[in-house]
Amino acid sequence: MKLYEIGQQIKTLREAKKLTQEQLASKCGISRVTLGKVERGELGNTSVKTLDIILASLGLEIEFKTIQGFGLPNLDEL
Repeated sequence: MKLYEIGQQIKTLREAKKLTQEQLASKCGISRVTLGKVERGELGNTSVKTLDIILASLGLEIEFKTIQGFGLPNLDEL
């Protein structure tokens, strides 16, 4: 998953679990404004720890993946 897609995915999962921004933010111990910024992809000052807390509350975790060719597709992917 690309960095800019994280917020969209969080919003989709939150809505699927029928949680409001206020409910999820409260569960995570963050403000609704912060969660809203994350969902809009405005990750500016959001720490990895905060992102980890949000994802964990939705049943997800951060995973690292090796980038092949600096993000460029290889011949098999084309």
